[in-house]
Amino acid sequence: MELKDKNVLLFDLDGTLVDSAPDLALAINRMLADLNKPEFDEDMIRSWVGNGAKILTERALSGSAEIDETLDNAYAADALTKFLAHYKECVCVNSVLYDGVRDGLISLKQAGYRLAIITNKPEQFIQPILDGLAIGSLFEIQIGGDTFPVQKPHPDPLFGALTKLDVTVEQCVMIGDSKNDILAAQAAGMASVGLTYGYNYGEDISQYQPSWCFDNFNQFVAAFKLLKI
Repeated sequence: MELKDKNVLLFDLDGTLVDSAPDLALAINRMLADLNKPEFDEDMIRSWVGNGAKILTERALSGSAEIDETLDNAYAADALTKFLAHYKECVCVNSVLYDGVRDGLISLKQAGYRLAIITNKPEQFIQPILDGLAIGSLFEIQIGGDTFPVQKPHPDPLFGALTKLDVTVEQCVMIGDSKNDILAAQAAGMASVGLTYGYNYGEDISQYQPSWCFDNFNQFVAAFKLLKI
């Protein structure tokens, strides 16, 4: 199927549209302070983002991307509750859209694309951050990390979007900065776009072989508008 026949763009959020690491780091460090544990700099916490709140919390408690196998489940659950409470208070303090995102999304919508969000971020935080960054009205649906029993890279959130939007997989493209986005798209049989500037654990996203790869959002928008014609 030609790109001109695709009309649904499914976007990841953190690291794709929004640099949310500053606020995630703020909430994580407030959680760690509550627990009398050492805090970490933003760059370190940034490298742990992308697999949802539970994994981020457990990485922070472990002080590593590799989660401590001896971590107590009840302790981790309590820490997650603390993190979510703090993040609710600072969900859009220092988070910013990446360059070109707002105008690019508006331009894509005007070109006839339908837009949706599929993120591993808990669903309760999606609309507040979108509204805080003035893009809340652009998306038809929002799927969070707790909307379904599984998260990306499992394909079910993508299949859920197809059902909600009443479209086929051939009509859709998954756009993200992480291997989780690309792997989920591949598992669903869906085309994908990899963006190189976000949170991908220091790995080159092109090695996961997305259908297209771009270094910034403006390049992506220009290519998709041109190929839509």
